Amino acid sequence: MKARENSLRMVALLVVAVFFGAFLLFPIIEVLRGGLTDDRGRPTLVYLAEIFRNRLYLEGLVNSFAIACCTTLAVFCLAVPLAWINDRFEFAGKKWLSAGVLMPMVLPPFVGALGMQRILGPAGALNTLLVRVGFCSPASPPDWLGAGGFWGVVLVEALHLYPILYLNALAAFANVDPLLHEAAADLGCAGTRRFFRITFPLIAPGLFAGGAIVFIWSFTELGAPLMFNFERVTAVQIFNGIKEIGNNPFPYALVIVLLTASAVLYATARLTFGRKAWAMTSKAGVASGQVRLSGMAAAGAILAFAAVTFLAVLPHLGLVGISLSRSWYRTILPTGLTLAHFQAGLSHNLTVPSILNSVRYSTMAVLVAMVLGVLIAVLTVRMRVRFAWLLDALAMLPLAVPGLVLAFGYLAMSQKGRFFHFLDPIQNPTALLVIAYAVRRLPYVVRATVAGLQQTSVSLEEAGANLGASPFTVFRRITAPLITANLIAGGLLAFSFAMLEVSDSLLLAQRSLFFPITKAIYELSMLLGEGQSLAAALGVWTMLFLGATILAASLLLGKRLGALFRI
Repeated sequence: MKARENSLRMVALLVVAVFFGAFLLFPIIEVLRGGLTDDRGRPTLVYLAEIFRNRLYLEGLVNSFAIACCTTLAVFCLAVPLAWINDRFEFAGKKWLSAGVLMPMVLPPFVGALGMQRILGPAGALNTLLVRVGFCSPASPPDWLGAGGFWGVVLVEALHLYPILYLNALAAFANVDPLLHEAAADLGCAGTRRFFRITFPLIAPGLFAGGAIVFIWSFTELGAPLMFNFERVTAVQIFNGIKEIGNNPFPYALVIVLLTASAVLYATARLTFGRKAWAMTSKAGVASGQVRLSGMAAAGAILAFAAVTFLAVLPHLGLVGISLSRSWYRTILPTGLTLAHFQAGLSHNLTVPSILNSVRYSTMAVLVAMVLGVLIAVLTVRMRVRFAWLLDALAMLPLAVPGLVLAFGYLAMSQKGRFFHFLDPIQNPTALLVIAYAVRRLPYVVRATVAGLQQTSVSLEEAGANLGASPFTVFRRITAPLITANLIAGGLLAFSFAMLEVSDSLLLAQRSLFFPITKAIYELSMLLGEGQSLAAALGVWTMLFLGATILAASLLLGKRLGALFRI
């Protein structure tokens, strides 16, 4: 039995190592080789240095960094107060208001940009309202999206990403032992002083983990700048350089800069906070300490949640308005309500095929991610292999490596003459899209499975093994049924987010026959006439689908949903 278990362990490690080596590390190596070697294969830093000397490239980096900083700051301002209110107080409607906080996750920023432009654009609903009530002149309306779209990008990214930090902050607040608050109050430490002296140091790891993901995500975001036509950012410059990937080293150098910045932040988070844990008294017998609010205090808490949720759903409302109207220009509300765009979308040569493509790609990706995720979780939690921390770090690495970097790496390694040339996405991107989706969403499956294994007693598995059952039989008959909720939740999240993956889809899908949903939405939005209306209709369909899957995952995992977004 021991020999069989060792053999299975070695096979599992080999499978995981080959997959990570081929589809996570090798693409990164290809990017490094493309940007750090000259045309004769000799090491050079010339291309990298030119990035910081070229005014356009440097401006793109500065803008990307500024977007990430502003987005992260906005996310903290939105998420942390809401998480604190949720943790400390009880009030009417709290459950439903908390669920509403997750709504922005059902719409990627680049799709939400369509709706936000109709609301906050120069001829949008808000400016039309201000003109009619006399607050501004129709000749010079306020530029809410500002600086060529900079603030529009920040706004849609912040409204999309703040639930990630909210979930992390909520879990961090919930893990603070109420006895510490009581002890601090007994010693005269209360209010803001208690928060900064006691609470904040204890929740800092969770906040920094969530903030790191938000910063990396917004720093490398491609879709939102594209939709706002804000091209002076590094991600868009890389996207525009795809056609020259075979003979232009500068896109490689730009990707290296993005990768380095993301890796530094990821390493900082892991080394500074990743292993820091504070021992807490078991909370099973400790009162939660939540204060029941009523009257004006309860109204204030409800208003805080309602205001943020309303702001967050503006892109969704805008998207629905575009999809249901014949016209929405210099009017407060859409005009000429119709379902024609949904009907036309079902007959367009991009919409239905793109939905079927996305379902196929995402289903296959989830199967790959589930197999690998379960293997990694079992190896690190149950078998406790040597260097389990390294395996866990590799599993979480896709959260730190931007999708743009991986997609570019896949393009590089599948060029003619390279080892993986047979995966050329120009001919058929299916294999690379499935792999890209699986790698990007693998952390969700791993975290969900690890959480399930940690909460399941190993004694039942040991009993099965003692009765002669093989490791595979033990997992199939005992372990898997006990962690089914976690597996379903992780699979649902992996599937839903794969359906709306942006960077991988925009870069790898280059023929309309293989377009997934996000690439179809982007192409439709560029068409004159009803293009944006059709894109909005397709976005609404996917928004409803993704909303249902995230709701199901949140019901299965509850507050543990935030653990899926931790580095």
